[in-house]
Amino acid sequence: MKKNNTCQKSPKRSKTRQRSITIGMDLGDKTSHYCVLGSEGETVREGTVATTKKGMKQRFGSMPRCRIAIEVGTHSPWVSRLLSSFGHEVIVANARQVKLISASSRKNDRLDAQTLARLARMDPELLRPIRHRGEKAQGDLMQVRVRAALVDTRTSLVNTARGLAKAMGERLPKCDADQMGVAKMQGLPAELVEALRPLLETVDALTKQIKASDQKLEQLAVRDYPETEMLRQVSGVGSLISLTFVLTVEDPHRFRKSRDVGCYVGLRPKRSESGQSRPQLGISKEGDVYLRKLLVQGAHCILSHKSPDTDLKRWGLKLAGKGNKNAKKRALVAVARKLAILLHHLWVNGEVYEPLRNSRLLEATAVA
Repeated sequence: MKKNNTCQKSPKRSKTRQRSITIGMDLGDKTSHYCVLGSEGETVREGTVATTKKGMKQRFGSMPRCRIAIEVGTHSPWVSRLLSSFGHEVIVANARQVKLISASSRKNDRLDAQTLARLARMDPELLRPIRHRGEKAQGDLMQVRVRAALVDTRTSLVNTARGLAKAMGERLPKCDADQMGVAKMQGLPAELVEALRPLLETVDALTKQIKASDQKLEQLAVRDYPETEMLRQVSGVGSLISLTFVLTVEDPHRFRKSRDVGCYVGLRPKRSESGQSRPQLGISKEGDVYLRKLLVQGAHCILSHKSPDTDLKRWGLKLAGKGNKNAKKRALVAVARKLAILLHHLWVNGEVYEPLRNSRLLEATAVA
C-alpha cells in the first residue's frame, strides 16, 4: 500500500532543486544565445537575449539562483558582474582551452551555449574558468590601455614618416619616438616637409597626450595603489609596470605561491611530453599580453649594461652566455618570468628588496 507522506517539504530541498538549473550562454556583440538545462540535464529552454544590461536584467534578473556559464570575451567582464549581482553563480569559461568548443566541426552559437551548459553542469573545472577583475580595477586599467594605444599609434606614425622619407632618398634623424616631431625635418626638401608635416604634427600632439597620461598614472598609483611603491624597489620597474602588474593581478592572494604568477602571465614553457620525449617548446603566451610585454621590457632594462648589479641581472647574464644565438632571447623571457615572481613576492610579504641578497649569502657560506 502506498504511504501518504504528511511531512512538509524542506525549504532546503526546494532551494536545492532551484539551484540545479544550469545555463550556458554564448555571448555575442548584439545578441547572445542561451541554453537552460534542468536538474536531470534535459533542455528546458533555448533562446536569445540582447547583450545589454537591460536585456540581461529582464531575462535573468528575476530568475531563481542558478549556475550560468559564459565565454570570456569583450562583454564577459560586465556581464559576469551583472549576473553575480542577481545572485547567480557565474562561471567565466576560457573556451579557447576547451577543444570540445574551440575545435568542434559543428560550431555555432546555439551549440556552443548548449556545450557550455552541459560542461558547467558536469564539472566547472572542465571550462578552465577565469576570474575577472573588479569594476574599479578595470576602469583604472583602461587608462593604462589608453596610454598603450597612444604609444602604438605614435610608433606607427613615426615609422610611416621614416619610410616615406627613405622612399624619396632622404632620412629623418635618429632619435627616440618622444623626440620626433616637426623640428626634426630641418634640411629636408620643402615638398617633403610639406607632405610629412601632418604626420609629425600628430606625433607632437600624441607625445603631449602620452606625457599627460604618464602624470595621471603616476598620481593614480600614489593615491589609490600604494603597494606599487614596494614593487618600484626593483631596478627596471617604474610606475607603469608596477601599476599594470597590480591592476592586472588585483588580488595577490589568488595564487597559492609566487611561482604561479609566471604561468598566469604566459611566461612558462609549453609542454608536450610523451614517454621519453621532452621537446623544448616556446612559452605559452597565455594571460595578459600587455603585462607580458611590459615585463619583457623590464627584463631588457635589468640586463642592460647601465643597470645596477643585482642577483637577477647576474642570473640572466649567466643564462645569456650559454648556448646558441637564441640564448639571449631565452634569458630575457626567463628574467621576465623571475621578475613577475619577484614582484608578487614583494607585494605579498611587504619586504625591503635586497638586490644582492642571494650573492651575499653564497659568499658568507663560502667563507664559513
